[in-house]
Amino acid sequence: MGRWEGDTLVVDAAGFNDRTRLDVTITIDDPVMYTKPFTVKVTELLLPDSDVLETVCNENEKDAAHIK
Repeated sequence: MGRWEGDTLVVDAAGFNDRTRLDVTITIDDPVMYTKPFTVKVTELLLPDSDVLETVCNENEKDAAHIK
């Protein structure tokens, strides 16, 4: 289940282990920027005792300094 906190979508998830793949499906529907909606599906491989890191783009990037 997810919820919005300002302009950030927060999704709480539990119960994953190293045999689990997390399938994420994202649909972008922004008629100002795109001529039609599109969907992207990615599969994240989960590693025990690690964080799931988001994909970072270079424009306005602020996270690299915090990643070890």
